[in-house]
Amino acid sequence: MPSEAERVLISAEQIQNRVRELAEQIEADYPEGPLYLVSVLKGAFIFVADLARALKRHSVRIEFMGISSYGSQKSTSGQVKVTRDLDVNIEGQNILIVEDIIDSGVTLSYLTRLLQQRRPKSLEIATLLDKPERRIQPVHVKYVGFQIPDEFVVGYGLDYAEDYRNLSDVRVLNTS
Repeated sequence: MPSEAERVLISAEQIQNRVRELAEQIEADYPEGPLYLVSVLKGAFIFVADLARALKRHSVRIEFMGISSYGSQKSTSGQVKVTRDLDVNIEGQNILIVEDIIDSGVTLSYLTRLLQQRRPKSLEIATLLDKPERRIQPVHVKYVGFQIPDEFVVGYGLDYAEDYRNLSDVRVLNTS
């Protein structure tokens, strides 16, 4: 276990329980038709996998997008770029953006505008973690796993310079 990520903020058990609860909410909101889960790479890949498995519906489609605004830094650069686009046309489809964490809102604000231009039937956001006190651009998030304090976290897909993604819980990275 890396010593700089010792403090567990959210346990693996808490995460799995919350993922099941979110899946139930999503099932109730989308009772029929296909639902596209658009996972933002790389951080959301574990969350989207667990969420997809928790959904009981048969018509769950998973797509991936690569969006970058951090690089290897701990804070957003403010510049957002698409590093991998969708492989499908989403016009007329129910789209749920699945994100690992929302803090500044810069990335999700950009992504929401981009996908809205493609005329989906609906477009909502699900995030595992939300840091509303860091918001500099407004973002409407329909499904929130956990609101967390303004600390740098890793694990369960979240990284620091590509490390720590494999941890099963969410931990605070010691920055000292």
